Amino acid sequence: MGAKIPLTKGVQNFLQRIASSYVSYWIILIIDVLLCSICSVLSYVLVRYYLKTDLFELQNDLYLIIAFSFFASAFASLCSQTYKRTIRHLRAKDYLRVAFQGFLKICFGTIFILIFTSVYTVNWQYFLLFVIVDLLFTIVAIFGIRMVMVVVYELLMNYSRNFYENILIYGCGDESASLELRLRNNKNYFVSGFLMYGYGYKSYKISGKSVYNFQAEEEFVNIITKKRIKAIIFVQHNDVQEEKDRLIIYCEKHNIKTLIVPKISDDVTGRINIRKIKIEDLLGRDEISIDTKHLEEDFKNKKILITGAAGSIGSEICRQLAKLNVQHLVLFDIAESPLHNIRLELEKNFPKASISCVIGDIRVKDRLEMVFKKYKPEVIIHAAAYKHVPLMEENPCEAVFVNSIGTKYVADMAVKFGVKKMIMVSTDKAVNPTNVMGASKRLAEIYVQSLGCAIEHKLIEGQTSFVTTRFGNVLGSNGSVIPYFRHQIENGGPVTVTHPDIIRYFMTIPEACRLVLEAASMNESNKIFAFEMGEAVKIVDLAKRMIVLAGLVPDEDIKIEFIGLRPGEKLFEEVLNNEEDIIPTKNKKINIANVRRYQFNEIIDNFEKMEIFSKTIQIEETVKLMKLMVPEYKSQNSEFSKYD
Repeated sequence: MGAKIPLTKGVQNFLQRIASSYVSYWIILIIDVLLCSICSVLSYVLVRYYLKTDLFELQNDLYLIIAFSFFASAFASLCSQTYKRTIRHLRAKDYLRVAFQGFLKICFGTIFILIFTSVYTVNWQYFLLFVIVDLLFTIVAIFGIRMVMVVVYELLMNYSRNFYENILIYGCGDESASLELRLRNNKNYFVSGFLMYGYGYKSYKISGKSVYNFQAEEEFVNIITKKRIKAIIFVQHNDVQEEKDRLIIYCEKHNIKTLIVPKISDDVTGRINIRKIKIEDLLGRDEISIDTKHLEEDFKNKKILITGAAGSIGSEICRQLAKLNVQHLVLFDIAESPLHNIRLELEKNFPKASISCVIGDIRVKDRLEMVFKKYKPEVIIHAAAYKHVPLMEENPCEAVFVNSIGTKYVADMAVKFGVKKMIMVSTDKAVNPTNVMGASKRLAEIYVQSLGCAIEHKLIEGQTSFVTTRFGNVLGSNGSVIPYFRHQIENGGPVTVTHPDIIRYFMTIPEACRLVLEAASMNESNKIFAFEMGEAVKIVDLAKRMIVLAGLVPDEDIKIEFIGLRPGEKLFEEVLNNEEDIIPTKNKKINIANVRRYQFNEIIDNFEKMEIFSKTIQIEETVKLMKLMVPEYKSQNSEFSKYD
């Protein structure tokens, strides 16, 4: 068996090149020209010797036929471009083009005869018969050689399938059929068919591949055993969501790999990027559908500044904006290496994008002013923030100085330099905050909204409108629990969970960023947008699922330990506080939080005090003032409870 692999692979690779490679164009051209010439010779022999008559009143008329046919065939092939059509993927109109190639050959041949011979030397009655026979032979030969290549290729593919990983594609839609087509030349996977839950597509075939149906686990086991399936591949995130408690469980139980491939439109490189399904795929909700056309209209040809551009949210916003043909992106962050990395990525994937990177700190006014003077941004997306709850509980003045006062500096610069819109990325931890981090983000919300309202009511001169977006935990972000759990699993455990009943809302990074841009494009100013976060997830269930996805058994291979709530941490997060309600928008995933309004002239003095307290590291005064300005801020499991 082992000796067959190199031979099969070698022959298959050769046929792949013949069937689909750009390098093989000239080989196909040569084959076509030779075949067409041979067809002319056969036609001549049939007419000449069967009817016993000459086509021309000339000697050596066979040589004339060979010469005319060779040049006519070459001209016809070059004009019709049939040799550039990938043979294995020919469609009906491509075969019509092949027939047109045969017709062109006859036309060019006749023209050559008229040019290089006298019409009086041609026996037109027999020549017409020769032309008809030659045309039929040519079309059949060109069709035939293509069919032979496809059949031989498919036979060798079937013969060599044992050396590949047999997979089933989940679903029967256009994207599933498209993926099967893209995987035909893949060197790692062999598509054995399509898989569907239920019996809606029973006995169907797609692209010649059978559709297999299942409803119970036993039926699934029969299919994978009979077809020797090693993996199931999904093409739509929605299907993963629908099957996460059924097919995904079956696959985990029977050691069948679950794979996913991104949409062609989402894959910048254009390559098939097949990867294993991760916990992020299972926790995310149904894919949101956002019309990027109106986003492009809003952001096209604009100069946009992104603070915190090297972070998980900021970098994804940069990627999505780079697709929207913005005039210029200014990436602002204090983290040198991550900023360098995102610039390299954007330059590779979006070579036409205009990008500038600025190392800077939002706490430094002079650095911010330089950026605004030099680049003159029209839109600001403010994602820079400290977000680790326990760490900020230990460093409250830094949390306030960055999240609250830093935001104030950015907003003030936006007004000073006439920025049209500023979008601030907030968090659900700002709702009924129980920790310093959440309270500091609530202060930032209060400042930008009150400043925007003051501008709107002509109390302050300016033209900037402010939008705040509020959402929960982001899957896979730098502050997410998932990378932490993954690291613990890779190191053999234990996986540490703070409390058996703790729950969180989760959202994927791309979804969160799309919603941020969608909210930014709405004709609403000085509002706080709260994203619909779906169902809450118990963190202990998340830990167990991640262990299973790693091919291990919870509490056997990997232990789960409960370590108690951390300072400032609460069992559940909220999107609205007790005194807030929501106003729906045209996007069902986005609502407007009807929050308590603050007058700018009433808060500015306290913000100036807060700036002094946080700069001079006066922790007690800082926390007390936070609780005064945000009355719903009640510390939990924290030393600051004494100030409540």
